[in-house]
Amino acid sequence: MAFRGKVADTRTVLVHLLLCLVIFYSVYYMIGSVCFGAFRLEHFDGLIPFDFKTEPTNLESNSKYLVNLLSMELTYFCSGLLFAAVVRWVWDYALTVTLLHVLLTSLVMLEFPLVWQWWLALGSLAVRSSQVPSFTETTRTVLGLSVIRRACLR
Repeated sequence: MAFRGKVADTRTVLVHLLLCLVIFYSVYYMIGSVCFGAFRLEHFDGLIPFDFKTEPTNLESNSKYLVNLLSMELTYFCSGLLFAAVVRWVWDYALTVTLLHVLLTSLVMLEFPLVWQWWLALGSLAVRSSQVPSFTETTRTVLGLSVIRRACLR
């Protein structure tokens, strides 16, 4: 059984990956700033996407940890939906963006994340992001996003 499909060239894949990264970090900062305001924290941390050093001491009192966790959760959910408007293989780009995020986090913080809570949240999000394609395929069909996507790529 041979593969019968259209294979995208490298340039197209890299452009889509760059677009997905821009979407991911834009959404992360938008959601992070809203969460910082909602929790009424005094200092907005510009490194919120990369902060894995904040550990939960007490979940009720550690607002910064909750903001980081909530921002990460909501970002992966919203980004997965937005990726569907850009790319066909949502799970592939979502996992690639996750791997690049781990690499960028290590580079920005100058150490590899070893906090188990961060890995647990990231792992559960990676699994959930791989479940988005079935939902997005239905959404794409209902909303006609494939027609919109094709018009944008021309």
